[in-house]
Amino acid sequence: MVMLITQKKFSLGDRMMLQDSLNLKTDVGILKILIRISKDVAKIELTGAALYAIYFIPEYGIAKGIWFSIFHSVSAFCNAGIDIIGNNSLMDYKSNPLIMITTMLLIILGGLGYVVWFDMSEKIKAGIVKGFTPVQIFKRFTEHTKLVVTVTTFLIVSGAMAFFIAEYNNPGTLGNLSLFDKVINSFFESITLRTAGFSSIPQENMTDFSCVISYTLMFIGGSPIGTAGGVKTITIFLALLNIIAYIHDDDQSVIFNKRVTDESMRKASVIVAVATFTIIVLTLALIITNPINIQDGLYEVISASATVGLSRGLTSSLNSIGQIIIIIAMYLGRIGPISLAIFFAGRSHHKSKCRYVEGEFFVG
Repeated sequence: MVMLITQKKFSLGDRMMLQDSLNLKTDVGILKILIRISKDVAKIELTGAALYAIYFIPEYGIAKGIWFSIFHSVSAFCNAGIDIIGNNSLMDYKSNPLIMITTMLLIILGGLGYVVWFDMSEKIKAGIVKGFTPVQIFKRFTEHTKLVVTVTTFLIVSGAMAFFIAEYNNPGTLGNLSLFDKVINSFFESITLRTAGFSSIPQENMTDFSCVISYTLMFIGGSPIGTAGGVKTITIFLALLNIIAYIHDDDQSVIFNKRVTDESMRKASVIVAVATFTIIVLTLALIITNPINIQDGLYEVISASATVGLSRGLTSSLNSIGQIIIIIAMYLGRIGPISLAIFFAGRSHHKSKCRYVEGEFFVG
């Protein structure tokens, strides 16, 4: 965007870099797409800031209220989870529907990815003009959008139900709230755990069951080509689909009448395996170097590696080695451990012309 504003020319290398980072098949019209992404991001974040301002300006004054509104809108949309309100994140606003719902919507929109925004906005507008029903509009989404929306909806709803049931009577989390606030905060927890990092309830007060659900949601994260971290929704779905395909002895995997390539299936399985191995190694390193229990250590490492940022009150008590381990986890989570492994391995794309005789290896 800086190059566009200063009217710098884009070289072929610049276009190729943009094409790769935006996950596009061609560089045709790539600058227009870049401009559109920037405009859409600005529109969403300004809308979020306007909604926050309804409450923040009366509470903090005009200047501070506007600053708080813009900061938290950007933070929520980018799934950063950083706030400048105080030491309790959004816990003081757990009974404020405007703040809670606005934050949730911003987190979801940021986590969906621009590819999904474009497809949904175009198909919904066309569907409204033509008088289509919601089901008809959904059928016209691309297979990627359908899968992202389906998996995201399932994770949000199932996660919220799990937290609602597990924490309903827990006085340290939802126990003292009204039924409406319990529902809102259950959804908020389910959404924020998928790499947003805001907190409306103390994480250290959650039940063991909720902790396991938290591990799962943080590990999965958001969707590809979005602002969220984690292994991503599509990745985990394809990895599970690969397992199901093997059990059923299927020679191909089909989603929404579209075949998933073998390369995508392999890539998904490798990403999940490498991410899991990385979390195990870093968790062991953390509990060896710090006097902590495995539950809190695992929560800290998964949260860091998925770039969530939530903690069970452990971060500030870690020693220097523990903090370095968390820094490594955050760094690997941002660039992806599989990308780092490929970089150091010096991966080449040429195929070997030599084929060895098959060996007999017993698996399982």
